[in-house]
Amino acid sequence: MKKILIVDDSKAMRMLVTRSLRQAGYGDCTFLEAADGQQGLGVIRAEQPDLVLCDWNMPNMLGIDLLKAVRAEGCKVTFGFVTSEVSESIKQQAKDAGAAFMISKPFTSEAVKSALSVTM
Repeated sequence: MKKILIVDDSKAMRMLVTRSLRQAGYGDCTFLEAADGQQGLGVIRAEQPDLVLCDWNMPNMLGIDLLKAVRAEGCKVTFGFVTSEVSESIKQQAKDAGAAFMISKPFTSEAVKSALSVTM
């Protein structure tokens, strides 16, 4: 069974992402949550999820900094962003750091399914 970590400082957004994942056909996965990048790093180290869906702007540690920290530790987890930050420079930073995809907020379960179809 796959583990999916959702990192977002908004509890409501974590719930929306989880619901969209279930609607996209990932209901049999184990869902893990973290409220910021620092918590997310701890969960990644402890649980070794198969997929991380992360917001960009969060307190304590930005999503891009979490991705860089994970990669610096040699972790190859599939990592994608669910964010309202969609400028070309942000997309390029994410790609350069090793993000597999970016899903723009607001999003649909179809958008989630489409993004994950190429990675999972």
